[in-house]
Amino acid sequence: MLSHLLIKNYALIDELELSPDRELNIITGETGAGKSIMLGAIGLLLGNRADTRALYNPEKKCVIEGTYAVSGYAIERIFEDEALDFSDTCIVRREISVSGKSRAFVNDTPVNLETLRLVTSQLMDIHSQHDSVLLGSNDYQLEIVDTYAQDDHLLRAYRTDYQVYREKKIAYTQLQDEAKAMRKEFDYNNFLFGELTKAQLQPGEQETLEQELNVLENAEEIKAKLQLAYEYLDNPEQSVIDFLKGTIGNLTAISRLADHYEPLLQRAQSTLIELRDLADEISTEQDRVDLDDSRVGTIRERLSLIYQLQSKHQLADVAGLLALRDELGKKVSKVLNMDDALTDAKGRTETARAQLNHSANVLSDARKAVLQPIETEIGSLLCDLGMPNASLNIKAETGKPGPVGVDTISFLFSANKGVKPQQLKNVASGGEFSRLMMAIKYILASKRSLPTIIFDEIDTGVSGEIAIKMGDMMRDMAHNHQIIAITHLHQIAGKGSAHYFVYKDNTAAKTVSRIRKLSNTERVDEIAQMIGGKNPSASAVKNARELLKQRSSATSK
Repeated sequence: MLSHLLIKNYALIDELELSPDRELNIITGETGAGKSIMLGAIGLLLGNRADTRALYNPEKKCVIEGTYAVSGYAIERIFEDEALDFSDTCIVRREISVSGKSRAFVNDTPVNLETLRLVTSQLMDIHSQHDSVLLGSNDYQLEIVDTYAQDDHLLRAYRTDYQVYREKKIAYTQLQDEAKAMRKEFDYNNFLFGELTKAQLQPGEQETLEQELNVLENAEEIKAKLQLAYEYLDNPEQSVIDFLKGTIGNLTAISRLADHYEPLLQRAQSTLIELRDLADEISTEQDRVDLDDSRVGTIRERLSLIYQLQSKHQLADVAGLLALRDELGKKVSKVLNMDDALTDAKGRTETARAQLNHSANVLSDARKAVLQPIETEIGSLLCDLGMPNASLNIKAETGKPGPVGVDTISFLFSANKGVKPQQLKNVASGGEFSRLMMAIKYILASKRSLPTIIFDEIDTGVSGEIAIKMGDMMRDMAHNHQIIAITHLHQIAGKGSAHYFVYKDNTAAKTVSRIRKLSNTERVDEIAQMIGGKNPSASAVKNARELLKQRSSATSK
């Protein structure tokens, strides 16, 4: 339940604190005194959008903070899912900076608005005039049925299966589109793949062929240069090797005279061996150089093919052509195996659809099972609320799977005997809507472990005995829920376990909304004024005391 509310710098509120009673809290006050403003501030805790125009002092930030006692309510799972610390006391805070930036916190952990709404929707429910509009919505009517049926676990299972099915269906559709597009390109890709495969390209082939062609095209010059190089090294008449042999002979002679000449001799001998080896290799290379015109033609033809393929595909080397070949091969192979892939994807989609249908049917059955009990309970309550001839028929239609199931729920209502039930938005007046909504909230309260319920003038359009009955219903609900009721009816005000008065304070330069808890004497005065106006008569005061006495008697029983 809401144990403490703090509002700072919001609309006409400079600073306001409220510690509601755990049962039925009544809030009254003049029109425009700030009751709706206080609800607007609470709405920020529920994740409503913020606006800097709501700042009382535009130079200071706005702070709305609610402290909730949540012990005994099964909401730990939500905190675990959102990675939030859980304790028996939950503090929710919303801040609006001067610049308009909004921040939200749950137990001092920053959260986004989606998480804030998820958490606070389990802590508090506000019924306002807007709910009367919502009541005409099929989506809202479905929520009522789900709440009564307590089918959250079935709805969660369905949503999981729905998401799986959507993913499988999307994947299958995308694969179908991909197959269609790829089949259009298949012939062309297959031709390109065949062309590149037929070319039998090898890594590094282009560089090797270009070098070989360069040698063949310059064979005569290369052969001549190699011959000349060989003759410099090993010519029978005069060569480097002959001169080196003379050097070795001289070094051999002197090395006999002194040992330290021996290293010079060894180096000269090693050099001679190296030069002879070099001469042999040059001779071998000279023999390898052929004047082969046919080979030149073959290489040129091969390189021409490579250059054509590079130009055609706008690639710079054989490596790029090989990568393209492999990519085309994958595309061609994928098309050739596409039927198997489509069959697999279709099978997965059909399996997911079958599971979705099962979950949808189970959820739908759970909903349909409670339609008659809802009609019966609401009908009985409407009779108590002065509408004995009212009837509510709930119609369920089954359609295609959607985010919340296959059911469309329609509430058909008639307030008068002999009048065919019709859509709510077409038949219900303000007072009838209020009583119908009160009946719905009453039966749902027993189905939810919701800590706090706020009624914002749910008594619109009713009076007299009906108002008394509505007050009794709120008091009954307050045994298991904290109820906060903003009302203009004395019959309901007299039922509260605590009474708060909202008023405007005009003593300063700027009007401020304030709230105070009324004492028993002040309650008598306030309720008497609600009965008889600003200057209530003695009978109005007596009636006020009687109302409060009746509440005390009912509480003591």
